[in-house]
Amino acid sequence: MLAAVVAVLSLFLPFGDGGVLIILSGLAGLALSAAGVWWFLAHRGPVRFLGALLAAGTPVGVMFLYVAGGLWPSALTALALWGVALFCARRALHRPALGHRARPAAPPSRPVLLMNPKSGGGKVEKFGLVEKAERLGARVLLLAPAEPGGAFPDATELARAAVADGADLLGVAGGDGTQALVAAVAAEHDLPFLVISAGTRNHFAMDLGLDRTDPSRCLDALTDGEELRVDLGEVAGRPFVNTVSFGVYADVVQRPEYRNAKAETALSMMPELLAADSGRRLDARADGTELPDQQALLVSNNPYNSPDPFGGGKRPRLDRGTLGVVGIRVDGAAQAADLAVRGAQSAGLNVLTAARVEVVSASPELAVAVDGEALTLPAPVVCTLRPRALRVLVPRDRPGTLPAAPPLSWRRIVVLAFGRRRGRTSND
Repeated sequence: MLAAVVAVLSLFLPFGDGGVLIILSGLAGLALSAAGVWWFLAHRGPVRFLGALLAAGTPVGVMFLYVAGGLWPSALTALALWGVALFCARRALHRPALGHRARPAAPPSRPVLLMNPKSGGGKVEKFGLVEKAERLGARVLLLAPAEPGGAFPDATELARAAVADGADLLGVAGGDGTQALVAAVAAEHDLPFLVISAGTRNHFAMDLGLDRTDPSRCLDALTDGEELRVDLGEVAGRPFVNTVSFGVYADVVQRPEYRNAKAETALSMMPELLAADSGRRLDARADGTELPDQQALLVSNNPYNSPDPFGGGKRPRLDRGTLGVVGIRVDGAAQAADLAVRGAQSAGLNVLTAARVEVVSASPELAVAVDGEALTLPAPVVCTLRPRALRVLVPRDRPGTLPAAPPLSWRRIVVLAFGRRRGRTSND
């Protein structure tokens, strides 16, 4: 609280009205940059070029204003103090989380692991996962064509065959999409499931606390593991472990050139996808809440601690039995600026939780990205959750078990700083 107060005072005491100029120009710069980004994404030709100039030039102009007016020492001091205030606020709100409740697990006797040699740029070979798994007594099935140019084996069929052959654990070294397919088979037969972080993003592994830098450490669960019960998402009867995306992102992922040229593909499609009359808007119902005309919608297996999971958000828990929902609707530069300045308070962003989400559109089919995999599903599309349906075997020693940063609440900070201390209750 002291750092926040001094940050504000440092703007006004040395410069008088200069503090107002710093605040107003900073907010105006943020809004103009957001408007420039919108024009860059939503238009082509000269308007896109002008948007890029505005987005890149506005911060430079604001800095020049601070320097020319002699305000930069005050602005820099206030920024540093505000950073201290944010750091201290998060530390004050931090408290050890219960996290996922783990229970001891006996080592499996007939584990079967499916491994994709191409996943994550070849992590299976790089980290010697096949050799280590076989030394630990696991049977490894490679998700690779039997001959060059042949078809890839079906992960679900391989998993079902392994269960029929007596497997008492199923595991996957691959992307989250493959993880979800095999996890559904494990949940169906109430078998433990082993996640090996050999994919590209490994979001599921991250939220389980697994080591994403060295996937071979995930295999330690075969000899020294514990079991977690986590939720499993379903979209139109198909399982997912992370997210289901609708709208702009899902349409981009559908393009075949996206895999090799992500940025170029997204930029070429954005003007059409973001146009107000594109006909690609979505209507959704999250339990009893209506979300009309959404440009993008993301439904997650348990809510993220940040509205932007792609920007580094984490799910503190995977066993709360609820879906996270993030909807975005931006119709122009003014709303883009409002979203940049007000964040989660903007009318263009909806963040909520629900037990059931139904998504409809004017077209009979919907482009959907399920754990990053491009699909087309008949509308309407329904997302639900199977609470604690999946038994996940994880190493007892895993690096990512520290709780995620809590959401910042200044009201709570004030209560902690000045409120009367009360006794701890059973609800604390």
